[in-house]
Amino acid sequence: MTELGARIRAYRLMRHMTVRGLAGEAEASPSFISQLERGQTSASIGMLRRIAGALGLTVADLFNDEEEVGHRVVRRSQRPELPMSPGTRKYLISQRPLRNLEMYAGEFDPGASTGAEPYTHGDSQEILLVLRGQVTIWLGSASPQVLTGGDSVEYRTSVPHRLANQGDEVAEVLWVISPPTPA
Repeated sequence: MTELGARIRAYRLMRHMTVRGLAGEAEASPSFISQLERGQTSASIGMLRRIAGALGLTVADLFNDEEEVGHRVVRRSQRPELPMSPGTRKYLISQRPLRNLEMYAGEFDPGASTGAEPYTHGDSQEILLVLRGQVTIWLGSASPQVLTGGDSVEYRTSVPHRLANQGDEVAEVLWVISPPTPA
């Protein structure tokens, strides 16, 4: 129980989350999270799933005692795909358990977007790099910016943002986020 609590605490700190922040994401009380991290209580499988999800992990990751994960190769055809809006594909490049950053590759068909409304996720640093094509990004109340191949933009994930391909060809992008944002 102590080792599990120590791992939860280490992942929480790695993501720059407070006890209160993790508790909110996992729908638990801060005192419960604190006691769990110190090995003074145990958690149900359901609670461990919520904690793991809030940390961007699986329950199995919480019990993995390997200090270092070796080199991990991800073939393009084996990238996990995340559900997105029609005409948009988003793939996880960084592999779980996420440690210091998370990275995604995305493809936007002409006219496709991340959705009609801007969204936020946590309060991390995010960099968007356009590999090819053209996208328009909306960040907070700033004017939209058109980015083309080789252009990048950096912002906080707490700033409402939205991305759309208003060009005539498929756009490819990369997102790099550090530290990883809660699930």
